[in-house]
Amino acid sequence: MSQLPATKVSRLLLGQLGPRFLSNSAGFSRPATTGKSSTIFAFPGVRHWSASAPSGVPAEEEKPKAAANSFTTEDGKAIVSYWSVAPPKITNEDGTAWKWNCFRPWESYVPDTSIDVKKRHKPATTMDKFAYWTVQVAKYPTYLFFQRRHMCHAMLLETVAAVPGMVGGMLLHCKSLRRFEQSGGWIKALLEEAENERMHLMTFIELAKPQWYERALVFAVQGVFFNAYFLAYLASPKLAHRIVGYLEEEAVNSYSEFLQDLDSGNFENVPAPAIAIDYWRLPPNSTLRDVVAVIRADEAHHRDLNHYASDIQCQGHELKDTPAPIGYH
Repeated sequence: MSQLPATKVSRLLLGQLGPRFLSNSAGFSRPATTGKSSTIFAFPGVRHWSASAPSGVPAEEEKPKAAANSFTTEDGKAIVSYWSVAPPKITNEDGTAWKWNCFRPWESYVPDTSIDVKKRHKPATTMDKFAYWTVQVAKYPTYLFFQRRHMCHAMLLETVAAVPGMVGGMLLHCKSLRRFEQSGGWIKALLEEAENERMHLMTFIELAKPQWYERALVFAVQGVFFNAYFLAYLASPKLAHRIVGYLEEEAVNSYSEFLQDLDSGNFENVPAPAIAIDYWRLPPNSTLRDVVAVIRADEAHHRDLNHYASDIQCQGHELKDTPAPIGYH
């Protein structure tokens, strides 16, 4: 090819393609020359080769649609979301806004404090004795560490006590899925127990903040206990429930000692935190003693539920065949 035709071809290509790739225009045209009209060429789809929006098209059309929902959190931060999910507006009976996100008004209740807190399960079988002494051996290090520091002891106790219900409920849930069978309500009953224990902890942290070494202790104890209880429940659910039954008996004892020190003046009987008043529907002038009394009643109900679950299985039955005492506490 001679030099002159090659030069003409190069100019033609640059004239046609240059403006398209070197500018933001939607199409491109050959520069007009004297006596000649410009010709516009459009290449469908070619504009997607560039990140810039073509001219003549509003920029808004290239942007995602604005979020449909937005709301403000308690600390004043705005949250904008594309999804049609918004926090429900919940009010109290008097019409004021409900201020707790960790539970709802219909989850609060009036506790049954008339339950027998002195009832004990006497270990009879080898399994019972193993469960009993497992709890007895495990409790002494915590008693030596906390002694009469009831608030810190209670926080550690609740971080452990909230584990069994969650583990048991999770494993029963998986079992129900594997076997294509219902659970008799025990999944919900055990998860209720776990949530109730967690609310005990949420109450105590309103009154006292754990030190760094106490947080480290909780981290270690919870990690060991979770895995140990998980394996125990896989191996023998009736043993696992029996262990929790004895553990709850010790929790009742601990809160009874707490009440004794409150009554004797060895521990200050401060006003009850607002979260406790709303969760247990306590009178507005309630004190720490009232809170400890209702928590002890909760622990006594958990004691009964877990011993009951163990008894069902020790007698050769399955939990799914016996209706669970949902809402027992």
